[in-house]
Amino acid sequence: MAQPQFFQTISKSFVDVPITEAGVDTAAFLEASENLVKIFTLFGNPAFSVVQNDLNGNITKVRNYLLANPVEADTLEKLLAHDKATHPKQKERVATDALMWLLRGLKFTAMGLRFNQTNQTEELSVSFTKGYEGSLKKFHGMLVRPVFGLAMKACPYRATFYPKLGEPQEEVLPQLEAWLSALEAIVAREAKVFADNSYGEI
Repeated sequence: MAQPQFFQTISKSFVDVPITEAGVDTAAFLEASENLVKIFTLFGNPAFSVVQNDLNGNITKVRNYLLANPVEADTLEKLLAHDKATHPKQKERVATDALMWLLRGLKFTAMGLRFNQTNQTEELSVSFTKGYEGSLKKFHGMLVRPVFGLAMKACPYRATFYPKLGEPQEEVLPQLEAWLSALEAIVAREAKVFADNSYGEI
């Protein structure tokens, strides 16, 4: 019996995250982000637990803020504005900091997969190293960089990874593209929100 396609096993894709004039739906975004973390289990290497733990930790912090402020934080934009209004000092904004790091992690993942989709002969370790250098690396200190560098080297081969997303590939790859494009759009949107309001850099 063939294993189900990855995108059929997740409960929420970034394609399904509602975006309105008020912003990106927080609950749906967090659910889609949780499902993104699952893609690293397909990498089949414990070295990637550092990436998964980082993403999951920040998802939890943002969700806790949403649970405490269900109306005021129901979109990412409203959450950020509310956190700023109730915590004038930037260092006290736990939810904003967690969302910033979560978006940085999502950007890293999106860049790694995009590089790999654009360069069909490139191995994942090369693509994700480029993704790391273009996203998280500049925000990481000298102690964290080697840990993430080790994880990049632990990426599976293309020939191992893509079949794990499911078969047939001609069905799975368009779903990956739609998911990835929706993720990239949300990250780009929120990066602008952060920059425009001096919340931080994504």
